[in-house]
Amino acid sequence: MAKAFASAGDMEEKQISFSEIGRDLWAFTAEGDPNSGVIIGDDSVMIVEAQATPRLAEKVIHEVRQITDKPISHLVLTHYHAVRVLGASAYHAPNIIMSEKARSMVVERGQEDWDSEFGRFPRLFQGHESIPGLTWPTTTFNDRMTVYLGKRRVDLMFLGRAHTAGDIVIHVPDENVMFTGDIVEYHSACYCGDGHFADWGPTLERIRAFDPAAIAPGRGDALVGKKMVDAALTNTADFVASTYRPVARIAQGGGTLKEAWDACRAECDPKFSDYAIYEHCLPFNVARAYDEALGIDTPRIWTAERDREMWESLQG
Repeated sequence: MAKAFASAGDMEEKQISFSEIGRDLWAFTAEGDPNSGVIIGDDSVMIVEAQATPRLAEKVIHEVRQITDKPISHLVLTHYHAVRVLGASAYHAPNIIMSEKARSMVVERGQEDWDSEFGRFPRLFQGHESIPGLTWPTTTFNDRMTVYLGKRRVDLMFLGRAHTAGDIVIHVPDENVMFTGDIVEYHSACYCGDGHFADWGPTLERIRAFDPAAIAPGRGDALVGKKMVDAALTNTADFVASTYRPVARIAQGGGTLKEAWDACRAECDPKFSDYAIYEHCLPFNVARAYDEALGIDTPRIWTAERDREMWESLQG
């Protein structure tokens, strides 16, 4: 029996958790759905990741308003994916920040990604009628920028390609807490369909070098304590390497995409099959790994049509 396309069969609401991971630093999580972060400064609030729709963003705002009435002054988006950015309008933040590379990816493939993810995640896009259009930053940067929320310093940094070419991390030095977007996951599959496998591991090591006290990952539980942080970094690196290694062996040996898929499943299923969105991610991951192994540096643009064709050839 063919599996339901991507997450089309996942229509159950997820249990929300809102946990403090450092002084006035919060992680909004929901059982493997995209996470958001909250940074409370002296006079205003920064949100990290907008959610897929204004409807979902309102759930984040509801939690924020239980702990502070300070205005939301900044919205930081770690990368361009639709499930992360299209809820931006709900926050009415005057400052929306992305890396310059992430903005260029909105230009290049933002609409295609919206159309693609709409089909992949029907539950997340309930209420999509309220999305006013693509989300555009008001401010971009290349390698690093600093925002001050009163006296509280927040560093935004590009540490290397990983989940996409434009990923950034957010570091709050007074608590040594990081918000990493989908560079780091916890008991959730990494989506690698727009990824850079060779760069991902070194980028994780640059995060590890900060020795964070806590991390809000892209999906999964907040990581509090260095033991949990280190385990998640190691496990994310293992997921990425375990996906790429068997696929590259087949691709570089002249094998087919379907043969690469079988090799990847043989290595990854025993370790990761119970992870959130594992079956959803795997076909996209194999397709991208196969391309990278053959020297295609820039991920090909996913469209709704390409999604379905690839899914049927591998997961159908």
